[in-house]
Amino acid sequence: MGALTRRGPGLRLRLTLLATSLVALVSAVLLWLGWVLVGNVVAAVPRLPAGTPVRVGGVDVPAELLGAALRDSAREQVLLIGGPAFVAVVVAAALLAWLVTGRMLRPLQDVTETAQRLSAESLDERIALSGPRDEVARLADTFDAMLDRLQAAFDAQRRFVANASHELRTPLSVVRTELDVTLSDPHADEAELRRMADVVREATARAERLVEALLLLARTEGVELAVREPVDLTDVVGRALRAVDPEARRRGLRVKRCTEPAFAVGDPALLERVAGNLLENAVRHNVEGGWVEVSTGADPRWTTLRVASSGPAIAPESVNALFEPFRRAGVQRTARNGTGLGLSIVQAATTAHHGNIHATALPAGGLAITIQLPAAP
Repeated sequence: MGALTRRGPGLRLRLTLLATSLVALVSAVLLWLGWVLVGNVVAAVPRLPAGTPVRVGGVDVPAELLGAALRDSAREQVLLIGGPAFVAVVVAAALLAWLVTGRMLRPLQDVTETAQRLSAESLDERIALSGPRDEVARLADTFDAMLDRLQAAFDAQRRFVANASHELRTPLSVVRTELDVTLSDPHADEAELRRMADVVREATARAERLVEALLLLARTEGVELAVREPVDLTDVVGRALRAVDPEARRRGLRVKRCTEPAFAVGDPALLERVAGNLLENAVRHNVEGGWVEVSTGADPRWTTLRVASSGPAIAPESVNALFEPFRRAGVQRTARNGTGLGLSIVQAATTAHHGNIHATALPAGGLAITIQLPAAP
């Protein structure tokens, strides 16, 4: 660890020195003005005839030097009295400035002490500064708001790690169980080994899909796009629909497509993943014989993609939770054939494109998700 940078005196000491210096300067100027004015006033005495003896301070002074003698005596008195007063004023100003600045900077000390006590386990501590709403209070409020955001981010990270660990543990447990059961059977035949291989392959594929989704979410969340170019959402939607068409036919879903030319600015591969995730969710979490509607549109500012589908009834207050990792409509854990990260990736990708996303629970059951992306010129 390198040497610490020398930062000089603290803010309280610097403010005290500044206030004391200003008081000393003003006091010195006042003392000088008093010295000059007293000397000039006393020196302006009436002139006496030359040769007239005058006693000043026990000393005989010629009349023609009376004014100068009185001036010097008055100025000496000013210095004798004003000097100690000057020192007393400066010392009092220093003490008062030290006390006042300490009281004024106490909230900053509270902020510092709170920051020093903070750790990942104590993010719930707040300053909660009371008193006048001045600059220091606004700083404390800003610090508390930052702690709120940090605590929310840490909590979300803990939930994400816990859920990801659980989801990855499931296929690994299946693989280990199948291997242990099959290998412990000395009479296992070829059919049993093939069955085990199929189960292991399915569990491995699920783990692979989950890892790929986690990597995509990590690459997308909170980053700037590396590619920005015009993308026709109608082509993107067409490719995504062809990918889900076999499963939609198998489940008897009616797919309605209402698209018009809609060009957005963004990453083509990422936008294709967005449309794919939306349509996969619309098909996978639908009901047998249900419906799916896809539409695109554009105005001078925004390009819109909307995917609506039938499905289980969703409480309106639960809609926002669907964008959390490992959540889907109706249940908290993911389905066996999904990763639970589809909508999280959609939200992260939309944010990376500086777009907006809005989800609405349909009265008859199902979900409608609308995405707005910056329109291409």
